[in-house]
Amino acid sequence: MRPTLFLLGFVTLTGIAEAGNQIYEPLALEVQEGLKASIADKPAPRHGFNNTTAAVNWLTEMSQRLQPRMPNFQSRMDFLRTLHFEATRAGLDPQLVLAVIQVESNFRKYAVSRSGARGYMQVMPFWVDLLGRNTHNLFNLRTNLRYGCVILKYYIEREKGDLPRALSRYNGSLGKPVYANSVLKALRATWQYDGKLAIGLDVTPESVASHSEKSLEIVSWMDSAAASGSGARRMGLPTTM
Repeated sequence: MRPTLFLLGFVTLTGIAEAGNQIYEPLALEVQEGLKASIADKPAPRHGFNNTTAAVNWLTEMSQRLQPRMPNFQSRMDFLRTLHFEATRAGLDPQLVLAVIQVESNFRKYAVSRSGARGYMQVMPFWVDLLGRNTHNLFNLRTNLRYGCVILKYYIEREKGDLPRALSRYNGSLGKPVYANSVLKALRATWQYDGKLAIGLDVTPESVASHSEKSLEIVSWMDSAAASGSGARRMGLPTTM
C-alpha cells in the first residue's frame, strides 16, 4: 500500500481532522471579557426565523442536503436546530457555518486535528481556558457550535468584514488562501440558500411529493419538540402552524 493511501486510511479510521489549527494570540482584557459574555448562555432569540414556514423550509432543505453526511433524522434535526440558533445568536449566516463545518470536520462530531482542535467546528482547547470553564466539553454539540460561532464572528469583526482573511485566521492559515477558498466553494456549491425549496431542475410529481413528505416529517418533529418543551420552542419558533 502506498504511504499516502495508508495515511488517508489512518485519518479516516481515527477521526483525525486536518483543518483546525487556530493560533493562540493574547487578547486585550476588554476583548476577552466581551468574548466571555458571548460564550455565556443566554435565552433563545425570538428572531431566528421569520415564521414557522421559513423554519420548516430551511430545515427541510438543509436536512435533505445534510442527509448523506448525517443519515439519522433526529441527530440531523438536533444539529440543524442548534446550528441555526448559535449562528443567528452570533450574527452569522447559518449557511456559512455549515460550509465551515464541512471543510473543518466534514460533520464528524468527534473529529480531532493533529494540533488538538476538536469537534464539528474544530475549536482549539485553549479557548476554553480563555473564555469558559473546565466543565465545557468541546465535543458537546451546542458547546462546540457556541464556541466556533463566537470565535468566527470575532475574527470577522477583527478583519472588518474581510471574510477570506477572517476564515483563514479561524483556521490558523492566514496568508494561505486554500482554506478560505474551500469554505467559500462549499458555501456556493452546497449550502447557498435563497429561502426557497430547491426541488431540482427536473420538477416531477415524485420530486414534489418527496419534498412535501420531508416537510411534513419536520412539521411533525417540531410539534413533538414543542409539546415536550424543546426543539421549536427553545429556538423561539412559533409552535403552531
